[in-house]
Amino acid sequence: MSVLRKALSDFRWEGVDMRAYKDEASAPFRSVTRQVLASAPDLRGELRYFEVAPGGWTTLERHAHVHAVTILRGSGRALVGHEVLEIGPLDLVTVPAWAWHQFRATAQAPLGFLCMVDAERDRPQLPTTDERAQLQAIPEVALFLGNTP
Repeated sequence: MSVLRKALSDFRWEGVDMRAYKDEASAPFRSVTRQVLASAPDLRGELRYFEVAPGGWTTLERHAHVHAVTILRGSGRALVGHEVLEIGPLDLVTVPAWAWHQFRATAQAPLGFLCMVDAERDRPQLPTTDERAQLQAIPEVALFLGNTP
């Protein structure tokens, strides 16, 4: 592993592949990419950069591992648990274990963020129909989720 990964233009890094966020059929999301910036056996965590295109969103999910997220560019909103947050550059968002979460970019610009997670982590869970209905019973969360899957 290199000790330096030079930043390139447009939130890319030297020697880092841009990957699909997830398999298209695995979960609902729109217009998201990821780059794994640091991951090695001697690290207990993995540092990743996600970019959500204007109007896009990450998957609504939860899991046992905690996330530490730093917004690098753009703005948008995030659902964490039952709270909808306005987010922008250099904001720090902690996603607790088992908290439903989703990040959404505004329609005007991409939302880019660093995400630190455990190197070994569990698989995300999607909400059941009943769990989604419970979330949608909260007016602010229902407005945030809208009609998206």
